[in-house]
Amino acid sequence: MQRLLCIMRDAVQTAGGSLPPDKADRWRKVYRKCLGRAEKACPPPDENQRQGQRGRLKRTRARNLLERLRDYETDVLRFLDDPAIPFTNNQGERDIRRLKVQQKISGCFRSFEGARIFCRVRSYLSTARKQNLSASAVLTQLFTGRVPAFMLASEGN
Repeated sequence: MQRLLCIMRDAVQTAGGSLPPDKADRWRKVYRKCLGRAEKACPPPDENQRQGQRGRLKRTRARNLLERLRDYETDVLRFLDDPAIPFTNNQGERDIRRLKVQQKISGCFRSFEGARIFCRVRSYLSTARKQNLSASAVLTQLFTGRVPAFMLASEGN
């Protein structure tokens, strides 16, 4: 599955960011075929092994992943059709990670306003990093009253 998804990513990049509907549908069929092979290799748990009456039977991590890939196919493959959707969400996770570390260290924010300010500063620095600017350079510009170029460009949108 990992190789298939990487091949699909490369096909999307080669096509310029999104695939025509017929090619995207062909990739979806290949994806489903791969899920079918995985279903045979990792079947659901046997109901005969149930010891109690309640709850779900324990599934392996592989089975849980397979079920998520099957149930959320539309979301997993959204990058095929929509050029605005990245192949991975790593950047979004990186942006949130700093906030979660701050919460873990401090336990919480003392006020909603403090959390809002923290998020605003992190967003500013993250945007600067995405524009290949150093944090110290954009902070210096900010505190000297100069507006960085990336902020001027976003105001026009």
